Amino acid sequence: MNRRSLPLAERRERLIAQAAAQRKEVAHCIEPWRAPLALADRGLNALRVVKRHPEWIAAGVLLLAALRPHGVGKWLGRGWVAWQMIHRP
Repeated sequence: MNRRSLPLAERRERLIAQAAAQRKEVAHCIEPWRAPLALADRGLNALRVVKRHPEWIAAGVLLLAALRPHGVGKWLGRGWVAWQMIHRP
């Protein structure tokens, strides 16, 4: 190795060690958020499925209307609000 490449190699090693330490620190800081973010991710996936298959919502509404359980009106109202929020441009 020539005289010029030696300082570059040493700097490269320091930078690699620094990057590894930063990765560990970021992983440590993110750890408490892992479970809430996983739950949010599952919720977003569920919304994507519902958006791709709106007929499932219609089938669910028809099933609720056919069974007529107590409190259906309240839940249908909430469903309508959710539907409007999902399909808002």
